[in-house]
Amino acid sequence: MPAAEIIAIGTELLLGESQDTNTRFIARQLRDIGVDIYRTTIVGDNLNRIEQIIREARTRTNIIITTGGLGPTVDDPTRQAVAAAFDVELQFRPDQWKNIEAHFRRMNWSPSENNKRQAYIPAGATPIDNPVGTAPAFACISDEQVVISLPGVPREMELLIKTHVIPFLKEHFNLQGTIKARVLHTSGIGESQVDALVDDLETLSNPTVGLLAHPGNTDIRITAKADTLLEADRMIRKVEKKVRERLGDHIFGADQDTLEGTIAQLLITYQLTLVTLEHGLNNSLAECLQSVGIAPENTQTVLSTDIHDTLDKLRAERNAQYGLAVMVQPGEHGTLLTLTLLTPEQELNQTRKYLGESSLAAKWAVNSALDMLRRELLKLG
Repeated sequence: MPAAEIIAIGTELLLGESQDTNTRFIARQLRDIGVDIYRTTIVGDNLNRIEQIIREARTRTNIIITTGGLGPTVDDPTRQAVAAAFDVELQFRPDQWKNIEAHFRRMNWSPSENNKRQAYIPAGATPIDNPVGTAPAFACISDEQVVISLPGVPREMELLIKTHVIPFLKEHFNLQGTIKARVLHTSGIGESQVDALVDDLETLSNPTVGLLAHPGNTDIRITAKADTLLEADRMIRKVEKKVRERLGDHIFGADQDTLEGTIAQLLITYQLTLVTLEHGLNNSLAECLQSVGIAPENTQTVLSTDIHDTLDKLRAERNAQYGLAVMVQPGEHGTLLTLTLLTPEQELNQTRKYLGESSLAAKWAVNSALDMLRRELLKLG
């Protein structure tokens, strides 16, 4: 099975001015056809560095995909770098120049002289027509290895990946398999605790099991490589069953599920109303709940740290069964979180201390509060 490397090119990526979304998209597309990603790299618009990275990648892997650096300006050096990595010259392609001119005519524009640079590709390379932009892509192809250079503009890159690159790779390397991942989401349990419960599963080779920690949540990723999606699903289900048996109600959902979405669904299922108050969260809890349809008038931010009576009053005014108050304050060592949950039967209070990065405290507080509420709502089932 061939493996791949992805090289994202652009100084703006290194400066933090733009986010590299291309690598994620390409990786997901390659995963779906069973191609492993060995490495991803971001490099600036520097001809020598791009050439060096491509040369290095060619010693390690079968498929190399670059994005960016195919524009008409001097600081778009990908064409020259790929040619140098293959020890060939750039070659002017009249057919590609005609395509560029036709694209400009469709846009009622006239190409400038520097646009002609885009019609040069490495000698021996196969051009890939770009129907939605001026930058022709190209591929340097041998029996064992392919280097494909794509535009950095996401809509152009995504179209070429779907319509040309993926079909070409499947045929060229006779790809039959797939890689599929399923992510289980947990709350109310730390990464080290999750690890202790599933550490033996993390040693599996196929499917593989990995953990990813977030503030207040830990994800468990199960990834299977198989000949078909059905077989991959079967393999994942077998491991997922073991994970669910061990973690129980710490798991609140999978894949695209969110903690706030789970709360909203439970409230709908049991026909319940929730009101919330928050202090020190910059409206984070309200925005989170409003994103899943919780009425804005039921979520309030207050300046006072004495929010218990205010919560009780708001719950009565809105005729709500549940009230949740969250307060975050700087502590002597870390961040202090105070939770109050009012239910039809009781009042629950929790105090916790967060010792992590202060910028993540609000997210941790929101997830902690929602998990507290989730666990009480689950008791209704």
